[in-house]
Amino acid sequence: MEIIKRTKIIDLLNTGTRLDGKVCVKGWVRTRRGNKHIAFIALNDGSTIHNIQIVVDIARFGEEFLKPVTTGACLCVNGLLVESQGQGQAAEIQAEEIEIYGTADPAVYPLQKKGHSLEFLREIAYLRPRTNTFGAIFRIRHHLAYAIHEYFNKQGFFYFHTPIITASDAEGAGSMFQVTTLDMDRLPKTEDGKVDYSSDFFGSATNLTVSGQLEGELGAMALGGIYTFGPTFRAENSNTPRHLAEFWMIEPEVAFFDIRDNMDLAEDFLKYVISYAMTHCKDDIEFLNKMYDNELIDRLNFVVNNQFIRLTYTEGIEILEKSGKKFEYPVYWGADLQSEHERFLVEDHFKCPVILTDYPKEIKSFYMKQNDDGKTVRGMDVLFPKIGEIIGGSEREADYQKLLNRVEELHMSLDSLWWYLDTRRFGTAPHAGFGLGFERLVLFISGMTNIRDVIPFPRTPKNVLF
Repeated sequence: MEIIKRTKIIDLLNTGTRLDGKVCVKGWVRTRRGNKHIAFIALNDGSTIHNIQIVVDIARFGEEFLKPVTTGACLCVNGLLVESQGQGQAAEIQAEEIEIYGTADPAVYPLQKKGHSLEFLREIAYLRPRTNTFGAIFRIRHHLAYAIHEYFNKQGFFYFHTPIITASDAEGAGSMFQVTTLDMDRLPKTEDGKVDYSSDFFGSATNLTVSGQLEGELGAMALGGIYTFGPTFRAENSNTPRHLAEFWMIEPEVAFFDIRDNMDLAEDFLKYVISYAMTHCKDDIEFLNKMYDNELIDRLNFVVNNQFIRLTYTEGIEILEKSGKKFEYPVYWGADLQSEHERFLVEDHFKCPVILTDYPKEIKSFYMKQNDDGKTVRGMDVLFPKIGEIIGGSEREADYQKLLNRVEELHMSLDSLWWYLDTRRFGTAPHAGFGLGFERLVLFISGMTNIRDVIPFPRTPKNVLF
């Protein structure tokens, strides 16, 4: 074949490339149709939701040569970019040379031209990025990741890398994956029958992190404002559409912030990344709006165009109790609000995003700043339509004695937290931050309903394929 520099399909379709020029495209066949004289091949290279049509004169190439050009085959095509004669596309390529990189036997290739359920596609997660749906989702995921870094960089934050292997449990929940080099068939034991970690790689019990927050706070108390963005792990046996064992978290931490500053940051951040996605993923979002959720674009505009209402947990409970609505889970002061409660406040009562603050301390983490009433802490949850909570955060407890008392009250291990408490002994300062599950954000912006469908290779109970 003649050597021509490859052009991505998105560039051919977006930049108004000069018609009647010779181009080279490479990609995978989505469909092939036609008659005994001419074939029309829809080619996609992953750069855009849109295919480009390849027009093939069968006499020029021969029936036998074109037989392997079926759905899933990978091609290199040199040809002339011309104005399309059909509807649905402005330009098409008249093929002059075709090289078949790889074939896909129709008898066994699972992604044929028909509808596939999302459940089926999870079983072949190694191929699902080639579908329109997952190509769109993973492009959205990329653009959101870029927007997150861009936002914090513009705000003067520093990207802070927190450890994946840790000896502490940031949430105090205990649902962590253990990391060890010990032989599981011959575990060394101490005199009292416990596992002897002295010969383990780190010399102590270690786990995969559930959050980078604690270490992130240390960064904020030196650099001013930091954010983490990396994988986190929860060993919860939660086989639901909202839970993963491995997921990504964005966690900003900012020195000298109080709860009000924290709410301002969360609202501004969310509006920025959602607006970025709506601008840079327009075609993909429109596709998902058409195919999966025809309220998606309206919902994204709902968040971007409305000011977030702010109220206390106590005020929220009063609204729920007086609503007259029958909820599946009971509403009372001290209850950990469920998605149905959160969505009622957003979708039915206020009709805009909501930030709830000042939660009962018993249902929140040990590190949240305690209010003077002795009952509540300066926690905050950002509530969105359809999914409920999307961000959880707080002003952090800056008082050493109060934090120590809370750790002891919850019977947490001081051996693994002494360094965290020490920051309150040496130059303590007000500070705040929040956590956003990246997959929860992608779920909201894509309109998907199962979190397994917004990460390339989901890790869930009894599933570690691919």
